[in-house]
Amino acid sequence: MGSIISFLTRTRGRKKFHMTDILTYVYLGLGVLIMFGPVFWLIMSSFKTQSEIIRFPPRFLPYKQDSIQVVGYDNLLPLYDVKIDGQVLRLAEINRIGIGSRLIDPKNPSQVIDANIKDLKPVEHVDFSLDNFKEGIASFNFGVYLKNSVIVTVVATVLTLIVNSMAAFALSKYKFKGSKAIFLVMIATLMVPTSVILVPEFLIITKLNWNNTLIGVIIPTIATPTGMFLLRQYMLTIPDELIDAARIDGASEWRIYAQIIVPLASPALAVLAIFSVMWRWNDFLWPLIVLTHNNLFTLQVGLAAFQGELNVQWNLILAMTVLTLIPVTLIFAFLQRSITTGIATTGMK
Repeated sequence: MGSIISFLTRTRGRKKFHMTDILTYVYLGLGVLIMFGPVFWLIMSSFKTQSEIIRFPPRFLPYKQDSIQVVGYDNLLPLYDVKIDGQVLRLAEINRIGIGSRLIDPKNPSQVIDANIKDLKPVEHVDFSLDNFKEGIASFNFGVYLKNSVIVTVVATVLTLIVNSMAAFALSKYKFKGSKAIFLVMIATLMVPTSVILVPEFLIITKLNWNNTLIGVIIPTIATPTGMFLLRQYMLTIPDELIDAARIDGASEWRIYAQIIVPLASPALAVLAIFSVMWRWNDFLWPLIVLTHNNLFTLQVGLAAFQGELNVQWNLILAMTVLTLIPVTLIFAFLQRSITTGIATTGMK
């Protein structure tokens, strides 16, 4: 912990902050605020009530109004600090008509006091209640959607690693006529917008009767030019002498691929695995097109279908959104070292 603090508080000057230190911290602080500010706001909003979310001006922390049970009233009554005759009294509101409010003193509920709503100040406290999460899980088919997302993500990631590593192995270690042309064509597909190929992909899925199936979501996404390029550039750094020695020892091409190439390319494979998990977990458009049955929805599609036609319960949607972000955030947090290592060594001779 001490080393982290010393690293974060390092300065260019030996005893005091230099101007470059101040500019650096301001720049980094603004970068953190711009990048993570919306995320923090989303997390805070997931604990807020519906009325607090639409409140203007908005507040960062989730506040909840205090209420009290008064004898003679079935429901909890909200508490307000009311300014009357120069004194501030803590009263409970019975009802509100127009700009007038009828209140009572919880200690003397028999006396009703009328006040203007402009004189009322809600008694509030910061409350990180889990009610939104509990209600969202109860009304949102979270378990089924989570299972579908896990299946799609895991299976698609495994197949992506296999298919892209085999293609990268062939393009990096085999010399054949047209290999560079094939590589260029595959890289050129990165410039093709995803929306352009949606119709052909859907027609193929329809011909194969894969509509409304998880396999129809998985198979079209496993071959990615980005993954192939990443793995090929990394495999170029593996010495060809290792492969030649393995062939002299009688190893087959499959054994070379499985026991030499894959272990040595594990840093790049880890990077591609993390990217694939994020791509598949957050994918929305393609599952939305393929899946029509509610029990096959992934989390992202389920969230979109969770919105009501007339009333959007933003507090529940935001709570469910936070839950969907947790798995991929944990994976990225634990494997971020593999990302930096794999990308830093990709393409290095």
